[in-house]
Amino acid sequence: RESESVRWRSEGGVMEGWLGQASGLVPGNYLSQGTQAAASRRKLFKSLLSNRKLPHEPWAEETVLLFIRELSELDSNNFVQNAGVGEREGRVLSRLVRDRHFGLSHGIGRSGDISAVQPKAAGSSLLCKVCNFLVKDALRVAGLLDVGYVTTVPVATGMALTLVLQALRRRNPKGKYVVWPRIDQKTCLKCVYAANAEALVVESDTEGDQLVTDVDAVESLVSGERAEEILCVLTTTSCFAPRAADAVVEISKLCQRKGVAHVVNNAYGVQSAELCASLTSAFRKGRVDAVVQSTDKNFLVPVGGAVVCAPKGRDGIPTEVDRTYPGRASMSPLLDVAITLLSLGSRGWADLLTQREELFGYLKAQISSFASQRGERVLHTPGNPISVAMTLDGLRDGPCGGSDEKTRFLGSMLFQRCISGARVFAPGKSQRICGHDFANYGSHHPAYPHAYLNAAAAIGMTRQDVDVFLQKLAACWEKMGGTKDREKGEGAGAPSA
Repeated sequence: RESESVRWRSEGGVMEGWLGQASGLVPGNYLSQGTQAAASRRKLFKSLLSNRKLPHEPWAEETVLLFIRELSELDSNNFVQNAGVGEREGRVLSRLVRDRHFGLSHGIGRSGDISAVQPKAAGSSLLCKVCNFLVKDALRVAGLLDVGYVTTVPVATGMALTLVLQALRRRNPKGKYVVWPRIDQKTCLKCVYAANAEALVVESDTEGDQLVTDVDAVESLVSGERAEEILCVLTTTSCFAPRAADAVVEISKLCQRKGVAHVVNNAYGVQSAELCASLTSAFRKGRVDAVVQSTDKNFLVPVGGAVVCAPKGRDGIPTEVDRTYPGRASMSPLLDVAITLLSLGSRGWADLLTQREELFGYLKAQISSFASQRGERVLHTPGNPISVAMTLDGLRDGPCGGSDEKTRFLGSMLFQRCISGARVFAPGKSQRICGHDFANYGSHHPAYPHAYLNAAAAIGMTRQDVDVFLQKLAACWEKMGGTKDREKGEGAGAPSA
C-alpha cells in the first residue's frame, strides 16, 4: 500500500499535494489512474509553453477551459486571501460578466507598454504571450514566412493601421503624406487622417478587367518635391474584385531604393496562400515596415482585434505600437484568438485554409455558370485570390433600362433575402471622404467600364452558403426581369442546397 501511494503521488503532478491525503479514502491505484489522466492534460500545457507554437492536434474544449481557468487563478483578483485596496483590483460585480471573461479582469499591459507583464496579473500576462506566439505560428502555417515580432492589439484593423502610422510619425516627424493606392473602403482612408497625416491618392491602372497598382505613379510621388515629407506607402492586399492586390513586391523594392517606409493592409489576406507568398517575397526582396491583419476576418472570432507584425530584423514599428499604446487594454480579443487557435491546432487551421482555397474555385465556377447562362461573364481578375466579380451589363442595359440606380437595387434585394456580403456596383455614385472626391465610388476606379456584382470566398464559408446565394440570386434576377436559365427556365444553374 505504501509503494502504491508513493507511485501515484509521484505521477500526479500538481494534484498530489492535496490528493495525498485521500489514500485512506480511495484506493491508491484508482487515484493513480485519475491523476495520470489529469496529468496528461497538463503535459499539453507544458508542451505548449515549451514549443511556443500551435499544438498539432486540436485541444478538446475541456482542455482549453482548464488551461484558461488555471491561468486565471494566477491573477490577484482570484487569490483566495487577496484584499485589494487600490482603485483597479479586477473587481467585477456581475457573475455573468465574470464568467464571460473567465475571471480575467485585469486586462493586458501596463500604462507604459501594452505587452508589459502586470505584477497583479501573471496569468493574463502569460495568456497575452501565448496568444502572440500562437498567432505567429498560424501565420507560418498560412504561408507568411520570415515574420519577426508579432503583437495582437485589442482594436480592429483601421485603428491598428492608425497606431502604426502614429508610430511611424514619431520616427519621422517630417513625414506628413501617405502614398495610398486607391481602394474604396472608407476605413482604409480614414485611418490615415486619424493619424494626423494626409493621403496622396494613386488611381489604379486597368489591366484587362482587373485594376492594378500604378507603380510608376507611386514612384513619382515618393521621388517628387514632397519626397522628404513622405511618411510611407500604404498598400493593400485583400480587396473586392475587380481590384487586384497591390503589387507589394514591386512597391517594397521601390521603398527600399528610396528609403521610404512601407505599410501593408493585409486585412483578410492571411487566409490566402497566394497573398502570404507575395508578402513573404516582399519581406525578402524589399522593405516592409509593418503588416496589419484582422483577427475576426482571418481567425473566426468576434470583431475587435488586429495583428501587427513585421519581417525579421525590422521589428521597430510593431514594438513601438506596443510601447506607445495609451494605458492598459482589454484582453478579450486576445483570449478569443488563443481559445480558437488552441481549439483548431495546426492541423485544423491548415484544413480550414485548404477548404477556403477549394471553395474559391467552387464559387468562381458556380458564378461563371450562372453568368454565362444569362449573357454575362465573370471578370478576369487573376490578381485577386479571394473575391469574384461578374458583369451586370446585360441586366442594366435590358431589364433595368440603362438605370444604374435600378441595377444597384439588386444588392438590396439580396440583402432583404438574407444574403450578406455580396456587393453590387453600377456607375454614377460619387463620395467625398476626408476631403477627397471619388468618382464611381465602390469600384476603386473613376471610370470602370462595367456594372458588376462580387462575392468573396472567405474562410469559414461553406458550399451550402454558395448554393443558397446562387439560388436567391436567381430568384432576384428573375424578379428584376432578367433572363432565366436557358436550360432549366429558372434557378441560374444554381446547385440545390
